[in-house]
Amino acid sequence: MTEKATFGGGCFWCIEAAMQELRGVESVTSGYAGGHVSNPTYRQVCSGETGHAEVVQIEYDPEAISYLELLEVFFKVHDPTTEDRQGPDVGSQYRSIVLYHDDEQREQVEGFIDRLAAEVYDDPIVTDVEELSRFYEAESKHQDYYEKNPTKGYCVMQVRPKVKKVRKEFEALLAE
Repeated sequence: MTEKATFGGGCFWCIEAAMQELRGVESVTSGYAGGHVSNPTYRQVCSGETGHAEVVQIEYDPEAISYLELLEVFFKVHDPTTEDRQGPDVGSQYRSIVLYHDDEQREQVEGFIDRLAAEVYDDPIVTDVEELSRFYEAESKHQDYYEKNPTKGYCVMQVRPKVKKVRKEFEALLAE
């Protein structure tokens, strides 16, 4: 039985590529959530006027990787203390956000953030924690973006370092 997790931490290409490295992750889909416009397009989301964030929805096997392990990787590959910004990407569509699927996930992410705030970060964590109401899949050209475009400038400068960090710091969680 698979479960789902939905995270946003800057450009979805970065989070997608990082999560695809992990064992138990069956699929990672880039998309949009947390806004007020139905069926938004990439162009609309990039305008910052839809309220949506660029997010990924992860389908995973909880017997192989836990929700808490996914949270550990997610919070390691982005900065949860910068509001509406990750690296060169600026705007509310790039905010740090966890969209929970049930009360158990909500409790886990709230506890996880409390622990990070107490033990890891000096600056306040600004990650939004919201119930997922609707996930909209991004256009096909945004799916598996790093895999399809590893030599494009953005991928070399932004995505590749996150993938390398996952491979180095989460070796025990990597897919074979």
